[in-house]
Order: sequence, then structure tokens, then C-alpha cells
Amino acid sequence: MAVDNIFMKIVRGELSADIVYRDELVTAFRDIQPQAPVHVLIVPNHPIASAADAGQGDEAALGRLFTAARQVAEQEGLSQDGYRLIVNCKAHGGQEVEQLHLHLLGGEPLGPMRCRHRDR
Repeated sequence: MAVDNIFMKIVRGELSADIVYRDELVTAFRDIQPQAPVHVLIVPNHPIASAADAGQGDEAALGRLFTAARQVAEQEGLSQDGYRLIVNCKAHGGQEVEQLHLHLLGGEPLGPMRCRHRDR
């Protein structure tokens, strides 16, 4: 896995980002191409290519993704009305950066996850 992807560069401070949360396990920052009024990416601070590549040694960071998401949602005023959390995995799942990351989206009604496939 390339550890020089854009997300790891942000984690290491080599690229600037609007960071909204950071601790020893994860970093959260605003997406530069938001898909909702609030769109924050939460990434582990160490390389994990995708959800399919996560192992037992990653469990602390994986759990922290969700507790950090809760904290960011509270900071952003999303807790009462709700929000969506998305993890894309590999090419068919829509993953664009080779680093596990959690999308936190909210600030408006988000609608259904996706349109149903017409042949089903």
C-alpha cells in the first residue's frame, strides 16, 4: 500500500486540511468536494488500505473511527437530526483513495442510500 496517499499526507501534516478532530489514533477533516452541507472524512493515523485489509491490530483505530464520528457529529450540530456514516471498500465499493476512511455526512435529509437496481 502506498503510504504517501493524500490522506496520510494530511495526517502527517504535509498537506493542509480543515482538521476538525485529531487524537493519537484518528484524524478527521472536511472533504474538499463535499457531498452534503457537512462532509467530514475520518481516517486512521496509520496506513490501512481498505476495510478488507483491516486486522486485529487495527481494532482500536477502527473503534475510534466511530467514537470520533459521534464527537464530530455533536460538534457539527448533527446529533439531533442524524447523519450518515459510509465506508467504501475497494473499486466496486467506490473507494477512491487507498486508505481506509469513514465519511460523515449530514446537515440535510440525505435520502435513500442508492437507487434499487432495475433488474431486481
